[in-house]
Amino acid sequence: MLDYIVVGLGLAGISFCEILEKEGKTFTVISDDSQKASLVAGGLYNPVILKRFTMAWNAKEQMELAIPFYADLERKLNVKLDYKLQVLRRFTSTQEQNSWFEAADRPGLDYFLSTAIIENKNSSIDAPFGYGEVNYTGRIDTKTLLNSYAGYLEKRGCFTAEKFDFSCFEAFEGYISYKSIKAKQIVFAEGYGLKNNPFFNYLPLNGTKGELLTIKAPNLREDSVIKSSVFSIPLGNDLYRIGATYKWKDKTNIPTEEAKEELLDKLKTFLKCDFEVIDHVAGIRPTVVDRRPLVGQHPEHKNIYVLNGFGSRGVLIAPDASRQLFNTVEKGPELNQEINIQRFTKKYYSN
Repeated sequence: MLDYIVVGLGLAGISFCEILEKEGKTFTVISDDSQKASLVAGGLYNPVILKRFTMAWNAKEQMELAIPFYADLERKLNVKLDYKLQVLRRFTSTQEQNSWFEAADRPGLDYFLSTAIIENKNSSIDAPFGYGEVNYTGRIDTKTLLNSYAGYLEKRGCFTAEKFDFSCFEAFEGYISYKSIKAKQIVFAEGYGLKNNPFFNYLPLNGTKGELLTIKAPNLREDSVIKSSVFSIPLGNDLYRIGATYKWKDKTNIPTEEAKEELLDKLKTFLKCDFEVIDHVAGIRPTVVDRRPLVGQHPEHKNIYVLNGFGSRGVLIAPDASRQLFNTVEKGPELNQEINIQRFTKKYYSN
């Protein structure tokens, strides 16, 4: 009998598997490629919400866990994942500059926001009011991470690439069974796929579609992330990722012409050089009505757990939420109530 089955191998699933391995637990992973959010993510780790100049939820504590977590994965998988990148917020007025300075005086934000206005010296970008710089930022190459980690698990013989079939799953007192596999616990880390999970579909996972472009712009020559009405993230070799859109009604992974035009219109408000669109991808972010993760134990089945709802900040949230869940399952301390699905127990029993 295994200790765990993990369903899903996005950022949540990988983070939880890493903890299981370090803690000497046996496990297997079941995942298909139906959920694209982690695969198509921009991968930025940035502790500041740059639209409002506010600190993201628990961002500093999450970064303290996440940065060494990805460094460990780089060594383990022998791949480059963490690219340290300067993030620059493009100002559109002197009023925005003043708002930035005010934010930089606030406790917590003062650690991350530079108080020097950076002059724009790139003739391919229109930024007459300059930039504000966010410190300690970068990008995780999520595509390389997901592909490399799946390969690592395949070599260990603990990965099955298939859609989880709930008709083959049973929960008993003290263990669970899936096909020929028995395990003490199961953790569902399926992203937006949770909507089709009969144990957790009562949870208010809304899902927000995001679309991104990849452009080739040889004359841009920009090494920093530029945040204006959209992000421009340098990928190397004259490639830049442009994103992202936020759509609440469309729940498909199919890129749309409407989103492409929206991204291009916003990009052209500050980009002055020629470029070519070479890729366009979409995925559904697992977003929650109260903007907090969905983590914890099923209300009735005590060996069934969920790890989900990281929205657009999975790179930072996943290692911390995974550690909290593992500690709760194995060591007993209660989950932080902000992320505990117990906050929706009434909704479960009212269904």
